[in-house]
This record gives sequence, structure tokens and C-alpha cells, in this order.
Amino acid sequence: MKAEKNLIAALIIILLTPSISLADGINGERIFLKRCAVCHGVDIKGTGPLAQKSVPPTPDLTTPAFRKRLRDYPGVIVSSVILRPNGDLIPKTLRENGVKLPAFAWTVQDFRDLNEYMAGVITKTN
Repeated sequence: MKAEKNLIAALIIILLTPSISLADGINGERIFLKRCAVCHGVDIKGTGPLAQKSVPPTPDLTTPAFRKRLRDYPGVIVSSVILRPNGDLIPKTLRENGVKLPAFAWTVQDFRDLNEYMAGVITKTN
């Protein structure tokens, strides 16, 4: 009887404890919605309010080609865009449209979380 109670208690703790991947997914979603959706849109299809105001226009990230790049080079695509944007494209587009994003101290985990979140959204979209 005591062993059963201990087992039930352990299962309850496991079920109620958020997994690391859930926390990572929440972090990735938070980052995307605060820093990326203004151009890429919530659906990641290049439908954000500034999507057509950048030159070139913001791409649809749900395409098979981008999905493959995201899968083949996890985190690299996301970090390369953020750390070395296409010339001055991202800052210029934000500046010209009066959008001010607060400074953000990116971590490797943030890149991974954002990559995981985007991959999840893209998978659900297709």
C-alpha cells in the first residue's frame, strides 16, 4: 500500500513538473513574438505588419527550402540572421518604420529555443 502511494506521488510530481522542452518552447515563442513577428508574422509566413516594408520583402519561412535549412543547420540559420543581418536590412526596416526593439543579450540557449519554436510552428503549418 505504501509503495503504491509513493508511486502515485512520484507520478503526480512528474506530471506537474514542466519539462525543459516546454520551458524552452515558451522561451522560443516569447522571443519570436517580441522580436520577429513584426516582420515574419505570427504564422512565420512573412505576414507581419512590416513584411512588405523591407527590401527585399520578408520571406515565408514555411517553405520546404527554409524548413530543410532549419532542419539541416539547427540554430545556425537563426543565429546568423540575428547576429549578422543582411547588411543593415533588419535595423534599417525597423528604424524607417519607427519600431524600437529593446537591446537583447542573446544566449546560445535562446538561439536553440527560437529554432525549436520555429521548427514546431513550421511543422504544424505544413
